[in-house]
Order: sequence, then C-alpha cells, then structure tokens
Amino acid sequence: MKTLLAEMTSAACGTGETGGTSESSGTGEVDAGWRRTWASVAEGLLDDGTVADGAYAVLPYLVEAAAALPPGRSADFWVDLGFIVTAEDRPTVPADLEAGFGAALRLAERAAVRSLLAAGAPAKVCTHLALCCVAFAGHHTAGALWALQPEESHLPLCCPGCEADTEIPEFFVDPVRPQSEAPELPDPSRVRQDEHPWGEVAAALRRGPMRTGALGEGWEPFLRVAHEVAAAGVPPGTPGRAVLCLVAGMVAAKGTPQGAGSERARELMSLTGHFRCPRCERTWTIADGLTQDPDGARPQSHLTRAWTVDGGPDAVEEPAAAGRTGGAAPRLRRDGNALLAADGTSWGRVAVFADPAPGSPGGVDSLTVVSRPGRPALVAGAGDSGLVALWDPADGRLHRPPLPGHPDRVRSMTALPLPEGNVLLATGGDSGTIALWDPATGRPVREPAGDRPGGVTGMCAATVPDGRVLLVTATARGAVRLRDPATGESVGSLNPYGSPIRSIAAVPISAGHTLIAAAATGGAVHVWDPAVDDPWERGAAVQLGKHALVDADHRAAAVAAVPTRDRTLLATADDRGVVMLWDLATGAPVGDRLPSSTGTAGLPVMTATTLHGGRTVLVTGRKQGSDLRVWEPETGTVRHLVLDVALTCLAAAGPDLIVGHDRGVLKIQLTGL
Repeated sequence: MKTLLAEMTSAACGTGETGGTSESSGTGEVDAGWRRTWASVAEGLLDDGTVADGAYAVLPYLVEAAAALPPGRSADFWVDLGFIVTAEDRPTVPADLEAGFGAALRLAERAAVRSLLAAGAPAKVCTHLALCCVAFAGHHTAGALWALQPEESHLPLCCPGCEADTEIPEFFVDPVRPQSEAPELPDPSRVRQDEHPWGEVAAALRRGPMRTGALGEGWEPFLRVAHEVAAAGVPPGTPGRAVLCLVAGMVAAKGTPQGAGSERARELMSLTGHFRCPRCERTWTIADGLTQDPDGARPQSHLTRAWTVDGGPDAVEEPAAAGRTGGAAPRLRRDGNALLAADGTSWGRVAVFADPAPGSPGGVDSLTVVSRPGRPALVAGAGDSGLVALWDPADGRLHRPPLPGHPDRVRSMTALPLPEGNVLLATGGDSGTIALWDPATGRPVREPAGDRPGGVTGMCAATVPDGRVLLVTATARGAVRLRDPATGESVGSLNPYGSPIRSIAAVPISAGHTLIAAAATGGAVHVWDPAVDDPWERGAAVQLGKHALVDADHRAAAVAAVPTRDRTLLATADDRGVVMLWDLATGAPVGDRLPSSTGTAGLPVMTATTLHGGRTVLVTGRKQGSDLRVWEPETGTVRHLVLDVALTCLAAAGPDLIVGHDRGVLKIQLTGL
C-alpha cells in the first residue's frame, strides 16, 4: 500500500498535464508503474465480487492520492473504485470509519466527474466511468455497472418482484430512434443542497449533444431529463430511468470517437424503457431490473411497451379477463395446490404425493411409471434415502410401505414389462448396485447387488424380435449392459466405444423391436440395436445426421422417447435448453426444434406423453431449476409452468405429469393446460 501511494504521489507531481490522453514517455512509464501496483491491490480489495473487510480503512488514502492525479490519467482508478463500492457482497462500513469514508466518496465524486469531462475515453469505457460517478453520488442505479458488460449484446435483468433472472437477447443494437417515451422530468423540489460537481456536467450537455443534435431525431426529451438530473446534483430519490438518461447523456457528450459515443448513448437511452418478467408476467422498469433490491420498485399497472425474452419492445396488454380464449399461452405459476395465470385465473390443480418416510430425506432423484395390465398404473420413485416408494397417481397415496434395501442413493429406475404379463421394477444405485422388485408383492426379485464405479446413470427396457425383454443399464464409466430381468446378470453389451453415458432411452421402432439411444458426456448421441449379438454391428440402428447436429450446434445431454400418432420419435435436449426431435428410421430431424429460453440452461430433464385425442406433449426443464415448458411439437404451442421446488426428474402417467423435486413428488394434470 505504501508503494502504491508513493507511486501515485510521484505521478501527480511528475507533469502538469490536466487533460487529454497524450503522454510523454516518462509520464507513461510512471503511470504504468502505479497502475500495475493498483491492479494488484484492487484484486485484494475486491475478490470475485466480495469486498475485503479492510477496504474502508485504506480507500480514503487511495482516493486522496488519485484525486491529485491529472484528471485525464485517473479514469481507470475511478472505474475500479466504482465496482468496489457497488459490489453486492460488501460489508457494512464500520461506525468509526463512516465519516472518513463518506468524505472520501464526496472527493471521489468530484474527481471522477472531472476525469470524465477531461478525458476522451472510448464510448464503452465512458459508460462505466459515468456510472461510477453516479455511484459516488450515492445513487443505487450505479449497481447497473455489474450488468452492463461492454462486449455483450444481451441484457441480464433480475425481476424486482419474484427475483427471477431473465435475459433480453440482442438488446444493445443501435435503435437510431427512441423505442419508448422519455422518462418524466424529475421533481424540481429534489435538489442537492451540498456542493457538488454536476453543474459542470449540465453545462457540458448544453454545449454538446443538446446543441448539436448529435443523437438524431427524437432524443431531445431524453437529453432534457439528463440535463435536469445533472443540474439537481443526482439526488438519491431521483428515479432510476432519469439517472440512466444522465449516464447516456454523459457518454454522448464525452465518449470517443463522437459517432461511437452517440451510438452507445442511444443504446443506453433504451435502458429507460420497461421489461416484462417471463415468470410473474409483470412489467417493470429496466432500471429497477439492473440493480439488486432497488429503492421504490413498483410494477407498471398501465399499458406500456416492454421488452421480453423474445426481444421487443412490444406493447404489453393488460391481463385478459378470466377465461382461456385468444392470445398466446400465458405462463402459469404454482400457488399452493393451484396453477394460476398472472391475472389469478385457475388453470388446474397440483397434487402432492405422500411422504414415504417422514423425517428422512424427501428428495426424489428418479421416477418411472409402472403400467400393470388390467390394473391401475403406479408411480415409483426413490432418491437419497435408498427407499423405493410406490404411489397411486390417482390420489398420491402410498400403494404399500416403501421397499427397503438399497444401501446407497437410487439414481435410476425403469419398469420391465415381461412377456407373460408380469411387470418388474429395476433400480440402480449410486455405487453401481442393481435391484429387481415385484411391485405386486413389494418383494425383491434380486437383492441390491454390485459395486460398479460411477453408479448407474440410466436404465430402460428393451424388446428384441425373439420376444425377450432385456434390462439395459448404463454407467458414467461407459458400461452399457443388456441384462436378464429374471436374474439381473449381464447377457450382452452395447457402446463398444466406451463413451461415458449421461442418459439412455428405449425407442420402439415396431411392436416387438426397440432401439436404444444414449447421450454421451461429450454431447454425442449413439443409437444401438440390442437385437444384435456383436455390439459393433449396426443392425436396425441408424445414427443421427451429423450435419444436422453440427449445423444446430446441438450437444445432447439427455434423451427421451416421444410417442406420436404414427410412430415414436427420439427427443434430444442440450444444456442450453434446446430440444430436437429425430426419426430413427432415417436419422433426420423432424419439425422445428424447441429453442432455448430464459432459465433453461443446465442439465436437462424431460418426459413425453400422448394426451386424449392423440396430442403429443413434451415437458422439459433443468435439474435444480423451477421452470417447466410444456411443448406441443405439432402446433408449436409452449406453455410455461413456474413451480416453487427444485426439479430433479420427470415422468408421465398418461395425462398426468409427475414431477420429482428436492422435497418429494408432485402431480400436474396436463389435459387442463
């Protein structure tokens, strides 16, 4: 610290330069020295968004030294300091340091404003410097520093109401003309009474963009707001939209080159608009979505234009009257045992399955539906406790007491419909154990046995043309085995390349023949025919089209079978949330894909079913997420469900969606959506 202060003092005394960016060789070397030392010190003061406890004791000394530097050579310091004072994870200023640190911020405010007015900084750097000036003035809108990355075209936002993270793609595109109305002029009675430097900024706006019209047609009202905010001294109660007008105006006045400064200023003026949260469906100012816990944030209750996750801005309509006619499918959220639209209209019920072992870990990591000929289907689920539960999906009650015996977490399971009409349940554990159960009696057919590194990551049932039903198991180490369901012993293998497997699915290609599809950890999709004896033989398997995968930049992380009116398709989902459908007869993609959306990035979970009338729906989400998308590939309709649980797995029992989560199991009727 002493070295840095000495270097900054030397730089301040070295030359008399007070503006511009030109430097002599000697001045450049001196500045390079203190900047290197400051970079090292700054890393200690702000580590991965967390401000060090001792920062408030040393910063006043550094601010005093930086304020003595020529204004044109201190911009980088003020930007770094702005990130420190707006960091979300920063400790409270100790009482004995409040006075000194407050005085340092007032000095930083004056020096940073002088630096901005003196330096011809690149437009995007000027954006950060302007926000830092706002930070030192004590306005919360400066928290936008952390959201506005200079090289990114998208805009990340956080809903002030439900705290959902959202993202507007391709936001920072020069709008040329305003896409929304300018904010109202600030309250003239709110004026800072203390001495402040913002009068110089107001003068620079009058001399610059307000006089020259450099921003083009339609931007004058925004610049008037910017001028009034500066003239008032950026008092804390100023609306965030108005403060963002000021930031944009400062970039228009001082950003270089002038054309780039004007373009960036117009982009920043767009931040004065509104956005619509995809989760709670309420409309907020973008200014409130840029900062954590903004003061006085309120949803907009009037008709306005707002950006959405699909772009924009478009006019946002008031919620429709109760009913289900017309317009796009609304987003639905869980409220207790009901699914509600934004206007409170009920769209269905949510049923909670019984807790199989009160007091034990309630999370479920795997689900499957046990279809029993001539009898109602059951839902099987298991997780950390190793207990296997069987529920009646009609009422969510336990069909029988939990099946004990797994010494480890259950990671996968599947139903095995045998040729003679019986159905077995297979389960796979975290340490490679495999068990077989008779759900009719609750007794084990094969006790949990085996010790395979990596655990059983996937299970499914394969039917081969000779009439046999085989159990298929996969591990993260790449072992894909065909097993005799009567004993659990291996009778063959697939995956000759040994690729580690994330997900497998059985896809029927005829009444008595099933193919196996698998998603490898590297994103490749493999298709195998379990009817062949040699795993290197292709049999009836057709691999997915490589060109289609490459063109879509699609790296599968999960696979699922999708029943349709005339065939069963394969669905592949990547970790961005994109879902594609494939015809395994040709290896070609089918129809349009389901694109990614806000909050879909992560390890996917999905299931598919056919509803009454032959409607096919595919439901997808991400592990530990809370949002689901219900997609009808035939029509392209997408319904969004927002739950209050962390998803772990999905299954479908006819028209019922079964949701496994960190605390148990839910059922949602898909026919009502």
